This record gives sequence, C-alpha cells and structure tokens, in this order.
Amino acid sequence: MTEPATTAAGGFALSKLLGLIFGVPLAVAIVMILARPRSTREWAAALISTVVISIGGGAAVVQLYGLHAWAGDYYGQLALASLHFSCGLPAWVVVRAWFVYAERRRDTSLPDMVKEVRDTTGL
Repeated sequence: MTEPATTAAGGFALSKLLGLIFGVPLAVAIVMILARPRSTREWAAALISTVVISIGGGAAVVQLYGLHAWAGDYYGQLALASLHFSCGLPAWVVVRAWFVYAERRRDTSLPDMVKEVRDTTGL
C-alpha cells in the first residue's frame, strides 16, 4: 500500500500538470488569434512571454491566495487551468505594445525610451 502523502503529492503534481497542459496553450492560441504579430521576432518574444507568465503568474496567484485546495477537485483543476490562461493574456499585450512603441521610435535609444515611459507614467 502506498503512503497517503506520496499519493497526495502525485495528485497535486498531476493537477498542476493538467492546468499547464490546458491553460497555457489556450492562452497562447487565443492571443495569437486576436493580435497577429508583424514579424517573427515579435511573434517569438510574445509567445515566450505568454508561456512564461502563464506558468509563473498562475503559480504566483495560487501561492498568493492559497488556492492549493482547488487541485484536489476536478472543477478546481479546471479553475486553475483558467487561472493560468488568464495570467498569460497580459504578457502578450504588453510585449505587443512595447514592439509598437519601439517601432515608432526607431531612432531613439533604449535608455531614452525607458526614460520617456517613466516620465509619462510616473513610475
């Protein structure tokens, strides 16, 4: 007979894996359909950012709000998958916005663009 702790840890790991398998690719697919990139460089940067933020951002939200108990229930696992999905969407938007901003200021250096953004937003 297996130990309950080992079985619980395996179930938790499986639920996280299912959340990543379903949530992350859906986020990537939706944002790629909604806003198609202009170049391969832009597409790669946005894709990588969306995947990383879907995984890391979703995990951070689970940790922050203590949503670990959701992993033990089928519907909770679906909710966690949609949480990972939702966390990836802003990354695509931010990367695309940066590319549009940088494209309009081709002759400006990166430090000057960062300074302009800071001055504008007050950060």
